[in-house]
Amino acid sequence: MTSPHSQLPLSRRGFLLTGAAVGTALALSATPASAALSGQARLPFGGYGSPARRLDAGTLYVDPHGQGDFTTVRAAVTAATGSGRTLVIAPGVYRETVLLDPSRTEATWIGSSQNPADVVIVYNNAAGTPLPGGGTYGTTGSATTTVQGAGFTARWITFANDWLRADHPDFTGTQAVALKVQGDRSAFTHCRFLGHQDTLYTDTLSVAASARHYFADCYIEGDVDFVFGRSTAVYERCEFRTLNRTDLGGAPYGFVFAPSTGVDNPYGFLVTGSQITSTAPNAFYKLARPWVPGSDLTARPMLTVRDTRLGAGIDAVRPYTNMADAYPWQNQRFAEYLNTGPGAAITVPAERPQLTAAQARTATRETCFGTWTPWTAS
Repeated sequence: MTSPHSQLPLSRRGFLLTGAAVGTALALSATPASAALSGQARLPFGGYGSPARRLDAGTLYVDPHGQGDFTTVRAAVTAATGSGRTLVIAPGVYRETVLLDPSRTEATWIGSSQNPADVVIVYNNAAGTPLPGGGTYGTTGSATTTVQGAGFTARWITFANDWLRADHPDFTGTQAVALKVQGDRSAFTHCRFLGHQDTLYTDTLSVAASARHYFADCYIEGDVDFVFGRSTAVYERCEFRTLNRTDLGGAPYGFVFAPSTGVDNPYGFLVTGSQITSTAPNAFYKLARPWVPGSDLTARPMLTVRDTRLGAGIDAVRPYTNMADAYPWQNQRFAEYLNTGPGAAITVPAERPQLTAAQARTATRETCFGTWTPWTAS
């Protein structure tokens, strides 16, 4: 199966962003397609006053060609202090690392073309990449984008890490995070997350803290543990794409999910109404393995996959495995419900725990998130 998301081009296009989408009373006019294709398209940012005035109003514009307030996302984030700031980001490839710290709350980032392939924030650090002052970045430090502020929203943006194992055969630290999100109430719609190992890291600010993360209509690809972390995260109508590999002689090539839910957290990862596709041979991927990190040896990972199509890339006979034998997956909180597709076939019932109908009634986004309802946002 060919993914429509993975095939989206990076070419610049005409764009229209309504004021309702930005949350302010502005409208950007459409750029003619011929101008976009010729590489001459520019955001019509003129006429909105000085950058200082726009910052006071809460909105800043990012354009790599100098037609906005800033040419990099990092510079715009640095300027947009406090709460409630919006970045409207023009089409382009932004090769940089970005940190949204805990003081920058209720931030919104919007890709102006409403096509996530047009706005790409990408870098190529891995866990084993040497730091300038000695040591290495580690998994957390490898992240292209880190979001720590609460109340974050992103629409129509690609978050990527294009570090490749093939370019670094001597590396042992091959984790390369595209996005690490830690702030509570973070929502991503129509976004893409591209990488290989540890693509999407949904975490919390500390072992004792909690965080809720929502992903709707998103595309996420990778190979090893490429959706992982300890947050409460809901994935709705998303596509998870397992990648082919040439550096291994056999299965498994990798694992889609690696939750590390805290033992006291009743809600871990929930996947609903989604699909898992693959470019790898059939049955070469496991659905999940539990991650019990050294920072929280009491963790009891939780994953529920329901009403989701599992393609042939998933090992249907034994879809789960251990990350460490001391923490067998059977002792964790893994369950499925009404999944379809060749990767969902139940041949060994003990290998595929299923929710009862009564349990499924509480395995919902509403139960996970309580009073926070990001799916109702405009």
